[in-house]
Amino acid sequence: MIDFIGKRKWYFLASGVIILAGIISLLVAGLNLGIEFTGGEQVTVKFEREVDQGELRDVLAGLGYTDAIVQGTGHGDYMVTTTLLSDEDVAQIRQALSARFGEEPDITDPYAISGSVAREIAADASIAVFVAAIGILLYVTWAFRRLLKPFRFGVCAIIALLHDVLVVLGVFSILGALFHIQIDAMFITGVLTVIGYSVNDTIVVFDRIRENMLKSPGTPLKTTVNSSIMETIGRSINTSMTTLFVLLALLLLGGVTLQNFILVLIIGVVTGTYSSICIASQLLVIWEEGAFGRLFRRVFPKRVAARG
Repeated sequence: MIDFIGKRKWYFLASGVIILAGIISLLVAGLNLGIEFTGGEQVTVKFEREVDQGELRDVLAGLGYTDAIVQGTGHGDYMVTTTLLSDEDVAQIRQALSARFGEEPDITDPYAISGSVAREIAADASIAVFVAAIGILLYVTWAFRRLLKPFRFGVCAIIALLHDVLVVLGVFSILGALFHIQIDAMFITGVLTVIGYSVNDTIVVFDRIRENMLKSPGTPLKTTVNSSIMETIGRSINTSMTTLFVLLALLLLGGVTLQNFILVLIIGVVTGTYSSICIASQLLVIWEEGAFGRLFRRVFPKRVAARG
């Protein structure tokens, strides 16, 4: 049997290094925001025949619109989202497309995009995550009410959730600084999906811990947690691997507009599986051993002394 509990310091160290690097990157470079956050313009580009979406994106990139988002709507029509365009910019784009595809496209339906809308969506998503975290805490506490300290399961699940969100944000901040990968509204959708996946995987492990605690109430918690991890790790890894195979296929074969969304999911699936085994479950053990209490006494020695 693998001693997962005995290696928990290494798990915490690895997570700490990744999260710390991500936080530093967020403070220094922030997130590389796409047009949907900074504001821009959306136009419809119409061709008489089908043209390759990748070639259209290449032409726009060659004109300096490297962050343009191109989405096909069928029958040679494309929605292009980019920075605000002047009449001269539109004429230049039309000329370049005509030279590349042999026909002059219609560029119509200009629509200005306000970055405040995407920021409002991000703010609403943050509120939704907070409300969901409270709901998860209450539900897990109720579902584990037959155990002695059910509240701890809910708190540890929330900490694991926050761990996964911080990893995703930190990694994307680093990727944005190094490879200019931008985030858009789909990034928010991906993060919310990661949260759901992470909580689901954590609850699977916690549920097995609960079953084993009820079966063997006198067994030390670290033994119960370790055996529960061993019983569920095969299921967790198999589920994650099959999900990753699909996501990798989409990343390689899907459209460019979906790549960032798929990348969020890939990072989230990996870190969600990791946190359910190496973070959430380990936190239960160190809480039972009183590590949180000792940490509190070190951070707030005067307050502890005053209570004493």
